[in-house]
Amino acid sequence: MLRLDLQFFSGEKTEKATTQKRQDARKKGQIAKSMEVSPAFTLLFCFSYLLIGGKGMMEGMLNIFRHSFQEYILWDVSVASTQLLFSQLLFQSVKLVAPIFAVVVLTSLVANYMQVGFMLNADLVKVKFEKLNPIQGAKQIFSLRSIVELLKALMKIIIIGFIAYKIMMSKLPDLIKISEKGIWDATRLIGTVTIQLGITISACLVAISAIDYMYKKYEHEKQIRMSKQDIKDEHKKMEGDPHVKGQRKAIQRQMAQNRMMQDIPKADVVITNPTHFAVAIRYEMKEMAAPQVIAKGQDHLALKIREIAKENKIMIVENKPLARALFASVEVGETVPEELFNAVGEILAYVYYQEGRYKGMMA
Repeated sequence: MLRLDLQFFSGEKTEKATTQKRQDARKKGQIAKSMEVSPAFTLLFCFSYLLIGGKGMMEGMLNIFRHSFQEYILWDVSVASTQLLFSQLLFQSVKLVAPIFAVVVLTSLVANYMQVGFMLNADLVKVKFEKLNPIQGAKQIFSLRSIVELLKALMKIIIIGFIAYKIMMSKLPDLIKISEKGIWDATRLIGTVTIQLGITISACLVAISAIDYMYKKYEHEKQIRMSKQDIKDEHKKMEGDPHVKGQRKAIQRQMAQNRMMQDIPKADVVITNPTHFAVAIRYEMKEMAAPQVIAKGQDHLALKIREIAKENKIMIVENKPLARALFASVEVGETVPEELFNAVGEILAYVYYQEGRYKGMMA
């Protein structure tokens, strides 16, 4: 019989990447991003804007020509008139171009944000001379990825060519008669055909870019896969990282403090120093063998404990030696030690007497 050593397969990268692995890959610039998404959406929204606001842009251009041939041409040529002419033409041109420029910028930003989120990494703009290696570049030219990119480009050319052919053939009768039309009808026809071509082609490019993004995401997930040994090593590394340990302990302390603050309203009395220490005591005769410390704090935390006690009408008793002793010797959740029974019992008896209730006394 053949003996199969399962340790042989421990190096296979079959597990999904951990959060830490994804963060490290992101810092190195290894992200799932398709270069097709942004141009495709930009083209689609630009032609969509032309479909909606194209008439306004045409009227704006006509206004520029009208002013140029009816008003500006009559001006005297001088430095002042030339400056005024330039500023007015520039302002009117910017008004025409600004909306479509805004569409391009916003669409590009949103398309990239949808893929990778907010990402600012200075390491990615550093010059890496190893990328200038001609041998390595030649390997990339004849790699599987370059073949896939070539096939993708050919597919886009075929699809775009087919769409353009179908649309042009459907408009062919009107295009043949374009010489018989007036200038406005001819311009309107050309604009309609152009926008139809642009929107249809860009919609197809969006679909292709979505497929390309899914492929890039699949490829990225495959590249950052980890073996079981990698996960174990990362876990050990994280456990030994002082920064991670510190963060974990800080979170645990915060959670414990929050629970402690929630338990203060259950206290029977708060014993204070009066300003430096505060210890909250709870005692239920039927449930507890001895009084229990349910909260304690120093300085700022002691002030917070006293504030919560006042809000919940819990009696606050000042006893400096006892407060110090309880704070130093008893942890939250522990019972009062035997040597402090009498002192705590006297305070509880005093509190019960002041409140007009009796829960039972300790021996």
